[in-house]
Amino acid sequence: MDKIRIRGGRPLRGEVEISGAKNAALPLMVAALLSDEPLTLSRVPRLADIDTLAKLLGELGVTIEVAENAGHTLTLNAAAVTSTVAPYDLVRRMRASILVLGPLVARFREATVSLPGGCAIGTRPVDLHLAGLERLGARIELEDGYIRASAPGGLKGGEIHLATPSVGATENLMMAAALADGETVLSNAAREPEIADLADCLNAMGAAIEGAGSDRISIRGRPRLSGTRHRIMADRIEAGTYAIAAAITGGAVDLLGARAAHLEMPIECLRQAGVTVEESTAGLAVKAAGRLASVNLTTHPYPGFPTDLQAQIMVLMALAEGASLISETVFENRFMHVPELTRMGADISVSASGALVRGVEGLHGAPVMATDLRASSCLVLAGLAAQGETIISRVYHLDRGYERIETKLAALGADIERIAS
Repeated sequence: MDKIRIRGGRPLRGEVEISGAKNAALPLMVAALLSDEPLTLSRVPRLADIDTLAKLLGELGVTIEVAENAGHTLTLNAAAVTSTVAPYDLVRRMRASILVLGPLVARFREATVSLPGGCAIGTRPVDLHLAGLERLGARIELEDGYIRASAPGGLKGGEIHLATPSVGATENLMMAAALADGETVLSNAAREPEIADLADCLNAMGAAIEGAGSDRISIRGRPRLSGTRHRIMADRIEAGTYAIAAAITGGAVDLLGARAAHLEMPIECLRQAGVTVEESTAGLAVKAAGRLASVNLTTHPYPGFPTDLQAQIMVLMALAEGASLISETVFENRFMHVPELTRMGADISVSASGALVRGVEGLHGAPVMATDLRASSCLVLAGLAAQGETIISRVYHLDRGYERIETKLAALGADIERIAS
């Protein structure tokens, strides 16, 4: 397996183009299953998760054409779907694979999907997906590790209240309801910008969706959807990661394409710590100098502080003046990066109430191991700020969610390279 080597201590300077959002691209690719006409997506990030989903869609009979002349663009055509079975070997690699369930049963009235896999950051059951589809009239059976869903008479609109604002369940049910007979109302829906991006694309395909981005979404079902072209939103988690990278190294970086409206809580946290964040027509400008201040924070579903930036902000707090308490309310097992940070000199203790981070004067390089996607990026940030050499192993986690991160950081002045296995 590849590794990444970093020699830290260099401030990052320059500008970086923020890639298309992975968490928007995956459901948008699945949306192609709702139509027999082509769906063209531009600004698709080059990531391992994108490749995994492309293989799964190909297994179902979706054809995918790739064009590089205007950025990374995919044209997906589900006119000749040959299978409604999503096999274990592909679904186990990525949790987002469960998103094919709703569109398949909505359009083809049946689907067999393996229970999904993904990062080991905590329990993320699919109960909400299944209960919602049952409210739309689907019959659900669990057998031998597979979900078997059927709706011989088609799906029917209905009222669905989500016990928790699950992003995946909101996306799955919104896509299924787009082809259901009648109106569906999702209450306590997730409010993430990626859901609004998906709704924009579905509406361009002929769907009738209102309220996406709020906790109440109404969907009036259509008998069919058409194809369209759609540009994927910028990745707010990647933007937040590079913002923290600029701050932690005492640098100045312009994040091209980043949107402040998608990062209100992280920006507020950075400003409280003493980081300058300014909005421009091109994106965001981030700069910092001197030692930063500690800030307490708690992760929450959007618009709260995102759990996907918790590991990264912990690195900044590990070097800030004073102590901070970081509480994780979204996933119960998302402090697996803490032992690796302590190997680099961080002073962090984990308890039932969260992680207590006592700021230290500096970190030192060390061999460390990534345990999940966001933990891997936090180790990169720690390596950028540390004195000496850091070697990060198991960086295949990193490749799932960050496009060419070592190339982008090197262009900003980091001493970073990938070591091929």
